[in-house]
Amino acid sequence: MKLKSVLMATALAGVAFGAQAQEVTVMSWGGAYTKSQVEAYHKPFTAETGIKVNSVDADNPATPIKAQVEAGNVSVDVADVELSDAVRLCDEGLLELIDHSMLPPAPDGTPATEDFIEGALQDCAVASIVWSTVVSYNSDNVDGTPTSIADFFDTEKFPGKRGLRKSAKATLEMALMADGVPAEEVYDVLDTSEGVDRAFAVLDGIKDDIVWWEAGAQPPQLLADGEVVMSTAYNGRIFNAAVMEEQPLEILWDGQILDFDLFVVPRGAANMESAMEFISFATDTQRLADQAKWISYGPARKSSGELVGLYQDGETEMGPHMPTAEANLENALVNNFEFWVDMDAELNERFNSWLAN
Repeated sequence: MKLKSVLMATALAGVAFGAQAQEVTVMSWGGAYTKSQVEAYHKPFTAETGIKVNSVDADNPATPIKAQVEAGNVSVDVADVELSDAVRLCDEGLLELIDHSMLPPAPDGTPATEDFIEGALQDCAVASIVWSTVVSYNSDNVDGTPTSIADFFDTEKFPGKRGLRKSAKATLEMALMADGVPAEEVYDVLDTSEGVDRAFAVLDGIKDDIVWWEAGAQPPQLLADGEVVMSTAYNGRIFNAAVMEEQPLEILWDGQILDFDLFVVPRGAANMESAMEFISFATDTQRLADQAKWISYGPARKSSGELVGLYQDGETEMGPHMPTAEANLENALVNNFEFWVDMDAELNERFNSWLAN
């Protein structure tokens, strides 16, 4: 009996240790965005399940995910990526398929497949937020008030350096909108060689005044330090700098480009079951609404909208700061992920060649 008791105790200890050892590694973009995920998703998930969340960051998680899967050395279980990257990586067989039936319904019972906004659910991805690339400026360093996307590219009217993401995506679309192309026609124009030439011609006009950025934390810092007077940026980063850090930064919503960020699971992830459990938990109605307490990105579920309230300061109403607020959508462009899945390599090759000359 003694031996049996010892063996049973040892077995139970092993089970307990196994439960304690459960973990999931989630890769995101860093800064205020990762903080919002840690507060809204990671901490509650661990509290409810006991599964530890290891948080790691990258300038663009799609890049290391691709490298890890192709090398057969996957250390990340869940990654947060942009929509065009999610579709491309899935098409390349680098991501696990996600069964949307595992996602929890809305509080009123509406199935998740009907509750997520259009485009938010993909074969290998589940969206959490709607965000946008916007133009921001430091009101202390700009003489006057920029009112249109064209003002960003007008260094005579508004002298000074400009911050731009070192990427063709969003940069080329904004250049065309600044040149008078209506938002609904941008991708038709950009799908022609003449349209691409037209976009680069606009960029030529400010090339000597551009300060390039790659990480989302850079534009608020560039603006705060006075290294640039205007910059493209992620709207949530600017909100955080303006409200939380009390920087004199303003958002110009004209010409904003709306996009999704989505959770994906790299093919061969070590903790597959925990990864799927994390995604299901993190994208329920309440959790997506909770993230809006920490950053001004819109929830990807319809049922989350009415639950969005105040910022963490307990004072700021988040609704007007969302990229999806009606007043902010007057001249907004929705990123055409299908276009970028097809054209990303070609246009970035042209972009890099332009940078080098």
